Amino acid sequence: MSLPAFLFSDIMKLLLTLLLILLLALPAQAARRIGEAQVREGANGVPCFTISEREEKRAGAPDFQSVTVSETGGKVLWRMAMPRERTFPVMYSMCIPYGGRVQALPQTPAAALEPGKFYLVQIDARPGRKASMPLRYQTRFCLVKKPGGPTGLCRGGAGDASERPPAALP
Repeated sequence: MSLPAFLFSDIMKLLLTLLLILLLALPAQAARRIGEAQVREGANGVPCFTISEREEKRAGAPDFQSVTVSETGGKVLWRMAMPRERTFPVMYSMCIPYGGRVQALPQTPAAALEPGKFYLVQIDARPGRKASMPLRYQTRFCLVKKPGGPTGLCRGGAGDASERPPAALP
């Protein structure tokens, strides 16, 4: 093997190795973690949604893009979104009620939520000033019947969507 062919072969191996490393590194840098959303009981027992206090302390208040509540199978039950030219910071101290109260914002009609069934809430945020800020916050929740008639909230954890909902939160 001649010297130029040997050098060419080594350079090509090096270039291919660097290209492979670069291609494998891109998804790792582009992926952001999913933040923790929180569900609280709002006015009249209606669930309301925000980010967790820990998320706000960790990365700050994200700029709101949309909120979606869906069945664990993916069927959207309600969605509200901000127009491109407007937003507001989602802070732990505030809460976005299920079904929304701001009629001027684009949203779908809110379907009835059933006790004993798990749902997924997802709050989408606009890209923030910090790369560590999530673009999505999620949690699972369900409604449970309290003794005496009204419903309460339970938080869902990891596991199968068919798992039995726990008792109501205090």
